[in-house]
Amino acid sequence: MNDELSSKISKVNQLLAEHDLDALLIQRVTNFGWLTCGGASYINTAEESGAASLLISRTGRYLITNNIEAPRFQQEEKLEQQGWKFVVSQWYQSNDVLNDLIKDQRLATDGLYHHGKDINNELIHLRADLLPAEQDRFRELCRGCAQAMNAAIESIQPGMTEYEISAILAQETHRREILPIVNLIATDQRIYSFRHPLPTAKKLERYAMLVLCGRKNGLVASITRLVHFGPLPDEILRKSDAVAVIDATFIAATRPGQSLVSIFKRAQVKYAEVGFPDEWQLHHQGGPAGYAPREAIATVHEDWVVRAGQAFAWNPSITGTKSEDTILVKEDGFENMTEIIGWPEIKVDLDNQVIPRPAILVVR
Repeated sequence: MNDELSSKISKVNQLLAEHDLDALLIQRVTNFGWLTCGGASYINTAEESGAASLLISRTGRYLITNNIEAPRFQQEEKLEQQGWKFVVSQWYQSNDVLNDLIKDQRLATDGLYHHGKDINNELIHLRADLLPAEQDRFRELCRGCAQAMNAAIESIQPGMTEYEISAILAQETHRREILPIVNLIATDQRIYSFRHPLPTAKKLERYAMLVLCGRKNGLVASITRLVHFGPLPDEILRKSDAVAVIDATFIAATRPGQSLVSIFKRAQVKYAEVGFPDEWQLHHQGGPAGYAPREAIATVHEDWVVRAGQAFAWNPSITGTKSEDTILVKEDGFENMTEIIGWPEIKVDLDNQVIPRPAILVVR
């Protein structure tokens, strides 16, 4: 068993001991990806549960699936080599192998099974503390998403439909062996109208926003960029500068030991200071990231304390503009993992440090 997997199994066993439970059943795609060190159990990417379950119990570690999926888990995911014992049933048979494995054990679940205690919230906090190997995989993923975003924007031009732009972004993402699980495109007035703009047949005139969440090895990176063809109107420039200050405020406050509540409140104040006091109400602001696009959403009620080794994706927006990258929290600062080298920047001077945020790319 490698060091990463051994560390995760140890954490799970400790969690079970704290709850006085005997076994843990994993069915969620996010937790499966975490506990298998990057394995993919999904078929339909929109579903929370996958095509295989994991059971850690007193008698061993099991992967429960059917004869359709087992070969891929064995040959490509190589999960037998991790020490998972395969329990395979025929897809057309109805047999409850899980009950046979659990028997009289006291069961913990990640929320998708009708028996047992739901400890998914504790699992979210466990998987948010990224081990060094996970941090390395996350950096690679983020670099790929940044490259895909940059390549897509370099390829688009006025007259393209949002569907065409979405296809380019998806192609560039897939080309880098990353799955685009969120691919949002808005052009011109639609950027002002919708925070989550699914692509349409509308054609780009001057202004485009591209939003990407890319998944690889279980992890998910988030990035947004905007491009404007022709001189940037003063209104957009003013909002872009303001949202950069708010984003920098989020990032500067995201330090080990700080709570999401305190970070969120600082950003609320900054929204007012830059002249847009109510805009935070129109869309969530982001939060910790990892095996889900957001492991939690920052509010004045969210109980979460920042730790070094956690990733965050803040996404403040002011109607018509937005700022979003994926960062890694360090003991002495942060690392912008989705930085696009050479992209125009707004340098925000805040708390005696300069925090660069992406500007809108202007194509003359």
